[in-house]
Amino acid sequence: MTARRRAWAAIRRIAASDRISGLIMLGCAILGLVLANLPATAHLFETVAETHLGIPGTDIDLPLGHWAQDGLLTIFFLTVGLDLKQELTTGSLANPKAAAVPMLCAVGGMVMPPILFLTVVELYARFGPPAVGEATAASGAVFGFDELAQGWAIPTATDIAFSLAVLALFAKVLPGSIRAFLMTLATVDDLLAIILIAVFFSSLEAWYWFVGIGVCALVWWYLVRRKRVPWLVVAVVGVLVWIMMFEAGVHPTLAGVLVGLLTPARPIHGEASPRAERYCVKLQPLSSLVALPVFALFAAGVHFETLSPALLTSPVVIGIVAALVVGKPLGIMATAWLSTHPGGLSMPKGLRVRDMFPAACACGIGFTVSLLIASLAYTDAELSAESRFGVLMASLVAAAISGVLLSLQSKRYERERAAAHAAIGTIGGNVAAHEEPQPDESELVWHDHIDDEESEETEDD
Repeated sequence: MTARRRAWAAIRRIAASDRISGLIMLGCAILGLVLANLPATAHLFETVAETHLGIPGTDIDLPLGHWAQDGLLTIFFLTVGLDLKQELTTGSLANPKAAAVPMLCAVGGMVMPPILFLTVVELYARFGPPAVGEATAASGAVFGFDELAQGWAIPTATDIAFSLAVLALFAKVLPGSIRAFLMTLATVDDLLAIILIAVFFSSLEAWYWFVGIGVCALVWWYLVRRKRVPWLVVAVVGVLVWIMMFEAGVHPTLAGVLVGLLTPARPIHGEASPRAERYCVKLQPLSSLVALPVFALFAAGVHFETLSPALLTSPVVIGIVAALVVGKPLGIMATAWLSTHPGGLSMPKGLRVRDMFPAACACGIGFTVSLLIASLAYTDAELSAESRFGVLMASLVAAAISGVLLSLQSKRYERERAAAHAAIGTIGGNVAAHEEPQPDESELVWHDHIDDEESEETEDD
């Protein structure tokens, strides 16, 4: 293997590790917050973030911070689209009956947080200073309830990358069905978040841009089904879809989802694996190690005039923390119980509803999509900054709580497995002592799974 191939394989292994990629993204978010508020670096950071770049021949002219959000994040949404297509075609969402409970839990987990957020803001506006119907932000500025309530959608999304990172860090032994449940829930959560952004955070413009989007989508659909894909043309079509989405008033990151969903998710032309799956794997390093960390750096890099304890009592910050840390697991667990008890649906084999509580707490890690919605929900710079700080705080609290609970749950499963093995050894005598007991699906040990992917360097070029 050449040095170049060894280096690329190492990069792909790092990108495929939930632990490492999650920690890199968190580190970049904290770094952005520090750089934006240290007196020595705040001005330089702001200058870089506000440096404008435009696309010739269009009216698209954005600062670098917005390019990280609207441009680079499209790569992440492309991997989401490819993964969604694969899951809908051959994965956990291909059989709606089997995935019914986690799909419903995703809905419950998105409905409860806005209710809790609006409740907290309403309590501040009703009982807090300065007057009924108003609340005071950390900066001392006064806002009405209607303006504060615009952030209702911020705590709706779960960050699957961070959630899986917490599982990888704190849960050495877990039933495989718990991770599968979380993956299905988070996939549906992503789909719902995409719909939410498209419906509530798009301002539709001239109709002819949508005709252009439709034409480009058909061209993409045709090109990625050819035996030899002309990648230069495909890249141009992808950029055109992005530009037309932007001009049409639809959030341009959704261009990645659109073309991802149009990519074939079954093997064609005699290939060993589906193209959607292979393309997602190939884009993972760019998404996990470039797009998401740079986005986190700028999204969390908000400047506060004064970093004071008042920030921790802001109605927006408290509302987001309560919605993500409490509302997410509450919505998931309540929906799981209602769907399996009165509703008559079944949990995966070997799982009870209460077994999902630690993983449900991990779903309170909002981060990527929540930071994106926070930048879209508020027009006021102070509220936008406080909401992004709230997302960061809520995600850290949810990660800490779920980490402790997952660690305790993992140790319990380890003790149960050890006791079961000891019992089998005692009953079976000498024969059982020389045989390895075969665990069922509910006893699977789960670790990070990183494939040797050199064999997958197939005919994509």
